[in-house]
Amino acid sequence: MPEHSRAHWKLAWLLGLASFFSFAYFYEGGGWNQNSRFDLLRAIIERHTFQIDAYHENTGDKAHYKGHYYSDKAPGLVFLAVPFAMATRPAMQMVGVDPESPRGEYALSYIMTACAVALPTVLAGVCLFFLALRFGSDSFGAALTTVVMAIGTPILAYASLFWAHALVGACFVFAFAAAIQLGREDCSELWWAFAVGLSAGWATVTEYPAAPISALLAIFALIIAWPKGASVRWRVALGVGSGALICVCVLFGYLYAAFGALRPSYSYYDPNSFSFMQQQGYMGLTYPHPDRLLKLLFGCSRGLFLASPVMVVAVSGLWLMRKEFRTESFVAGGIAVYYFLFNASFYWWKSGLTFGPRYAGACIPLLCLGLGVAWTHAPVLWRGVILALAFCSVFVAVIVVSTSSQLAMQDSCPILHSSWPVFWSGQMAMNRESMLQAKEAMGDFSAFNLGQVMGLHGLGSLGPFVGMWGIVCGLVARILHKE
Repeated sequence: MPEHSRAHWKLAWLLGLASFFSFAYFYEGGGWNQNSRFDLLRAIIERHTFQIDAYHENTGDKAHYKGHYYSDKAPGLVFLAVPFAMATRPAMQMVGVDPESPRGEYALSYIMTACAVALPTVLAGVCLFFLALRFGSDSFGAALTTVVMAIGTPILAYASLFWAHALVGACFVFAFAAAIQLGREDCSELWWAFAVGLSAGWATVTEYPAAPISALLAIFALIIAWPKGASVRWRVALGVGSGALICVCVLFGYLYAAFGALRPSYSYYDPNSFSFMQQQGYMGLTYPHPDRLLKLLFGCSRGLFLASPVMVVAVSGLWLMRKEFRTESFVAGGIAVYYFLFNASFYWWKSGLTFGPRYAGACIPLLCLGLGVAWTHAPVLWRGVILALAFCSVFVAVIVVSTSSQLAMQDSCPILHSSWPVFWSGQMAMNRESMLQAKEAMGDFSAFNLGQVMGLHGLGSLGPFVGMWGIVCGLVARILHKE
């Protein structure tokens, strides 16, 4: 692992701060997915229960068991948010805001999204910067990797919503980076292995479909450490197992406390809700459908390469990476393959109101690793093409997120039919759904951006966002020039 210069650290944290500002700039309001998780958070901190009976009317994403309602989601994101919420509520009281008033709950939902979703995603972007350097990228290529991941892919949407996909993708990055550290001669194998087990395991606590990738990353850690001898292998196995065991206890403890069994919460749907979960394969999963797979990659409705054209370059970069880093490229690529096959196997493959292939969203951060490698190997002309594709990807992501990233499933091409005209007409933060119940959300507790909070309107409300990135680009150019 190469030693990193002061300039590298400046670049990484500058981009990290800019990414956090970008995620926090957009608050995208409510919806079934985020409301289900926020209801569980409220139930835990306000009523000290896992039952969401008092809040369930604002979501259809809920389990029903023995006369009570529960979130149908895995609990990892909510459990991560609980400490932040417990610290935020007294702070609200200190400034005269009742944390259980509609205004307080609205503010809490915004802060929890920033703390429990945006912050881990930012840290994953910093890790990606150094991973790109590790795999041979120059400083500009590493910076491009971080910037594209943050504001040039659907991650910009997922990290500004109280959804789990960005957090799961961040956990994968942390586990992958920790496993890479096990190849160093002077590392503490037990603690880095523990980090692998805890990070990879928490991905499964946060989303059940992450379980195979959690196992893959555990195996990856053992492969990296294998040449160092039997004693190191045992330490790595112990560390990974210890971290994973904590996650298993958390997940199984939650399921048993809520449902009295270890079945996933999705199996407790009301028979009249999401009937396909009972009628199609195992909880809606059958086998990968080639037509769905093509639409998830190239389609106008949910295709990754329409949502982020530069990801075509990322795929080619992972393929190039195999020449020097075969195992690492196969693991990162394998995670992407798994998630797209999983998404193509699901009956509800369009994943409701969303931007891009949401059920495959957790693979996007590691997939971005290929960008730095592709940039390093590209001749001057192709670098121009990469930059053009990156600009287009950022433009598309900002257009969608600034209007509404919860795009209609029925629209054959919502980016062109909806986001594009709405954006140019200056209609920002269009989602009017709230994280609160109807009886609470009597005022305007819907989506906003920080420009609107400052009193700006229309396209002008994006002025601070664009200005911030203009300053960041200037600072990046200055750091790179001095390097």
